[in-house]
Amino acid sequence: MKTSTFKWSCKRTWKKSAKNTMWCVIGCSIGDFGTILFFQLTQIPFPIISIMILAIFNGLLTSIMLETFILIRQNFKFIDALKTAFGMSFISMISMEISMNLTDYYLTGGAQLTYWVVPIMLVVGFLTPWPYNYWRLKKYNVACH
Repeated sequence: MKTSTFKWSCKRTWKKSAKNTMWCVIGCSIGDFGTILFFQLTQIPFPIISIMILAIFNGLLTSIMLETFILIRQNFKFIDALKTAFGMSFISMISMEISMNLTDYYLTGGAQLTYWVVPIMLVVGFLTPWPYNYWRLKKYNVACH
């Protein structure tokens, strides 16, 4: 019985998985940052944990919407694009959202967007799911874009 060895050294796959991960970061950040900014600007008294959970939920929604839109532009039918966007990258989106919000919480106390924390959140949000996206693309040739 022959076992195949998984290789983490394919530059082409790292590049493609980085592009996929970047789209996911963009989609997640729109809903996540928008939610946090809304509560930050309106000063509505809402528990930080609730704001962060809502930000994660909205980040997941905007990421799915952006990915669906991208796939439709690649000639997917709407339902197929939605299923692909929802199914193929959901683990990436959840890990990205949680890592971004934990970074925010650790550095600012939570639900605070500042000029210095946003880039850190984006980098952490990108790096967290990127190896998973590489692995999934390399092992199964499955990507969301």
